[in-house]
Amino acid sequence: MDLTTNYLGLQIKNPLVPSASPLSKSAAIARELEDNGAAAIIMWSLFEEAVTAESESMVRFLHHQDTGFAEAADFLPSHQDFAGALDRYLENIRALKESLDIPVIASLNGVTTGGWIKLAAELQEAGADAIELNAYYVAADVSQTGRQVEERYLELLRELRTHVQIPINMKLSPSFSSIGHFVGDIAATGANGVALFNRFYQPDINIDSLRLQASLHPSTSIEALLAMRWIAILHGRFEGLSLGATGGVHTPADAIKLLLAGADVVHLCSVLLAKGPAYLARILAGIEGWMEEQGFESVDDFRGRVSAQSVPNPAEFERVNYVNVIDSYSTSPGVMI
Repeated sequence: MDLTTNYLGLQIKNPLVPSASPLSKSAAIARELEDNGAAAIIMWSLFEEAVTAESESMVRFLHHQDTGFAEAADFLPSHQDFAGALDRYLENIRALKESLDIPVIASLNGVTTGGWIKLAAELQEAGADAIELNAYYVAADVSQTGRQVEERYLELLRELRTHVQIPINMKLSPSFSSIGHFVGDIAATGANGVALFNRFYQPDINIDSLRLQASLHPSTSIEALLAMRWIAILHGRFEGLSLGATGGVHTPADAIKLLLAGADVVHLCSVLLAKGPAYLARILAGIEGWMEEQGFESVDDFRGRVSAQSVPNPAEFERVNYVNVIDSYSTSPGVMI
């Protein structure tokens, strides 16, 4: 049974790729993921703010303090003598490359164009096989147009493409007004793939303290349906652009649906954090068992079988589904409307 697939121009052994999470911080756990079938691994995200803040803090405490004696200042250590956030991340790349036989994809979450370029070049130099751009941007400026937001992403991609030679994957949110058109622009600008979709973690309100508080909720299988719809619509439209499905993959059925829609790879995170690396093998076995039942000999035999280009009525991925769902609803017995 042939499970191999092409992702970002990399030939990998199957379509299951653990996405950015703390699991990749440990080379031993990453090795467990590989042993249980992971075909590549996306590292935990490197945040530009963390790199900048730590560097500025070091400079402030080591060089901007008055010792009272000029001679004593010569004994202050250099901030370069301490391993910072970037150093630790680069060392993590090297450790994973030494420990694993599968591709290692760095995840970069930046703010400034200069920061993106500098950090991306460092990640490439450290040996990353590809870079995932996690452009986590909330368009809170009400004067900013949708096209200006899109151009922010495209300009970043243009700049990085001139400085980085390894494959670039762009992780997108579902909040763009015309996702299909924007993905086309991304493909034309030089991205090797897109990941659909990034989860925006929403702040909560504490009604006792009257303050905002961080709120983290693991994904559920229902969330995968959003990526499934858009991957089905985009499958086969942009030659050479990999489609990665991320968010809500918890079962073999979740992964199979996304592959049927046309995904090149399926990312996993919440389920692996909850159930451990060994659960990846169960999902892979579930896919293989289903393929055997259906008579498929390779992933390519069924990838995109239920995409918009393959189903009898493509409109079911659009407004028709909404109409059918609303019309099919019936109230519970005894409920008066």
